[in-house]
Amino acid sequence: MKSHRKELWFETDARRAFLNITPQVREALIESGVKEGLALVNAMHITASVFINDDEPGLHSDFELWLEGLAPEKPYSRYAHNGHEDNADAHLKRQIMGREVVVAITKGELDLGPWERIFYGEFDGKRRKRVLVKIIGE
Repeated sequence: MKSHRKELWFETDARRAFLNITPQVREALIESGVKEGLALVNAMHITASVFINDDEPGLHSDFELWLEGLAPEKPYSRYAHNGHEDNADAHLKRQIMGREVVVAITKGELDLGPWERIFYGEFDGKRRKRVLVKIIGE
């Protein structure tokens, strides 16, 4: 069995952002040489997320509005966590959107549905963060 590990690094200009990272994950898969197996893609920071969905700007706007309705950034005083930091909302948004995805690898390709793409969700940006891609298989 083969195993391949790659770190992807991101730094967004905005506090919140959704980045399509499918091309970078595909590149890691090619590097791995795995034809049949699994790809784990996970955020290595507790205020960021990895999830699968459609790459459609209206949907991304809907995510932003929905998440902000569930866990608004302000007022900062509404959260017990906030004090030294002001990112309690980012922790909650990450819980909702999830930490990682696992994608099947079939015939050397990510086995995604027709509209599925892998996204990095940033909820407390403007600093460097990483995503782990771990590929195992034959």
